[in-house]
Amino acid sequence: MAHNDNDSHRTAGQEFELLVSRYYSTLYQFALSLARNEDEACDLTQQTFYAWARKGHQLRNRAKAKTWLFTTLYHEFLEKKRRQTRFPHYELSAVDQELPNVSPATVNQLDSNTVLQSMAQLEEIFQAPLALFYLEDHSYKEIADILGVPLGTVKSRISRGIAQLEQILTRGNLAANTPKTEPHG
Repeated sequence: MAHNDNDSHRTAGQEFELLVSRYYSTLYQFALSLARNEDEACDLTQQTFYAWARKGHQLRNRAKAKTWLFTTLYHEFLEKKRRQTRFPHYELSAVDQELPNVSPATVNQLDSNTVLQSMAQLEEIFQAPLALFYLEDHSYKEIADILGVPLGTVKSRISRGIAQLEQILTRGNLAANTPKTEPHG
């Protein structure tokens, strides 16, 4: 019985190698036409074969393997685009002017409770956008929809809220690090 299991594993491995050799090139070309980027096309193609390695055994009609692979690649592409839209990637140098200027010493002394307490001290108008963005991982567009305000207003409130939060955290940090003097008596 163990011999048959080894044969089926070898057959599955051989089938996988055959699929890769047969469809890798055309899948990659399809991925490249979608992503227009060689690295992304390579990632999509590999992700598709990874999906096949995990789920391909569920396909009952092996004649539809090519269709399954192309459909899976397309769905992977769409999912990646959705993630990029929701969580866009920016080069740090392109957005560094939007980032708060916080000293490394301040960062090292912060903890989540301090940040949450500091957020509670913000003007109310800035609390919801910051909480939705940083704590709930909503996109600017989603926040605009939730709060019923324009996208530009969301960006402005987050930016101004960060500036206010930085002041609160810096003031709190300075107060915590200032030595207390005892009155002489």
